Amino acid sequence: ADIVSQLGLKGAIAVGHSMGGHSITLAAALVPDAFSRVILIDPVIMPEEAYAGPITEPHFARRRRNRWASWQEMFESYRNRAPFDAWDEQVLRDYCEYGLLPAPGGEGCVLACPPELEGSIYEQSCAREANIYPEIAKVTAPVTIIRSPRPFVLKPVMAMSGSPAAPDLASKFANAQDRVVDYSHFIPMEAPELVADLILKALTPVGIA
Repeated sequence: ADIVSQLGLKGAIAVGHSMGGHSITLAAALVPDAFSRVILIDPVIMPEEAYAGPITEPHFARRRRNRWASWQEMFESYRNRAPFDAWDEQVLRDYCEYGLLPAPGGEGCVLACPPELEGSIYEQSCAREANIYPEIAKVTAPVTIIRSPRPFVLKPVMAMSGSPAAPDLASKFANAQDRVVDYSHFIPMEAPELVADLILKALTPVGIA
């Protein structure tokens, strides 16, 4: 919301995937004039009762391997492993190449988002402060929710192959439509052309068909 205000955006199209969908929704409520349309791609906006408190067990993301000799090594390690084996190959290449930074000391690479930070974000996703249902009711822009039909598992470990979006989420907005596509939570990574096409259609006066 701060960035949108600083840029003076008016009538932009907002697109957010996963936790980005949560952030975009909150921004749309706080700065109503900024967006003419909101596209939420499998947003991490769970059923309201899920916001009962942070996850107490350390999230598995904290155990992610953090050091690599090169992005090519990361790519070869990930390409045949779930969930990455379902990703578009070029998307996975970009994820590995641009998701790493030179390691301190100059030997090899480390993840741009440290595992401890990533894990802490997921652990707080069920905190009471993450419940934005009161803000959802304030969003006036048309909303399209593109989500996976696959079941989401929160406990004992949050698994992101299924959809964390509440199945009835569209009904919580003043003006929203629901579109289910048969992919996992990682829709943009598995079907980038589909997502690009949906965004392009949103740029037309007719909007998403």
